[in-house]
Amino acid sequence: TNFTNPGELEKKLNFYLAEWEQKYNLPVRENELGLGDRFIKILEAAHLHTGRRAVVLVDEYDKPMLDVLDVDTNLEDSHRNILKAFYSVFKGADKHLQFVLLTGVTKFSQVSVFSGFNQPKDISMDVRYEALCGITQEEIVKYFTEPVSQMAVEYQCTPEEMYKLLKKQYDGYHFSKRMTDIYNPFSLLNALDKMSIDDYWFSTGTP
Repeated sequence: TNFTNPGELEKKLNFYLAEWEQKYNLPVRENELGLGDRFIKILEAAHLHTGRRAVVLVDEYDKPMLDVLDVDTNLEDSHRNILKAFYSVFKGADKHLQFVLLTGVTKFSQVSVFSGFNQPKDISMDVRYEALCGITQEEIVKYFTEPVSQMAVEYQCTPEEMYKLLKKQYDGYHFSKRMTDIYNPFSLLNALDKMSIDDYWFSTGTP
């Protein structure tokens, strides 16, 4: 989604909220309630419907702001206020939530985006979660023996040499002081699927 278009963020949030309202047999209240209030009703309905508290996963929470950063100050402020109001509902919906996980590229001020939000815990460099978003050396050896061996045939080398080539290309991430080597999962899985070492992650966005 291109959030440089005015109204795009509200449109996207409305789309998701309407889908969830229909899923849990709630009236679509686009013209009655604010985005945050609608989301609270959905979380409550999900809890009552399933008997289990909701888990909320938000990927790239900062994209609406990054898209307009240093491009449109007014839209940047608008997006920040919309997200601030939307994320603040988590505090009021606490009894309906098991946990909330947000991922993003940047670490915006908690005052600007998360005021009204229960104090978020930053696990970016927490040793307990360092391999949460990647593949470790141990995992590639344990779970990917067959595709690595097939790729070695394609590259006319031994499996051991293939592991070294993959490590050199895709093993470059560290998410704690322990410095455990983490492979980029998107690139590694694409390489094993296509039997070719290429710059997969680099080509997904504008460098």
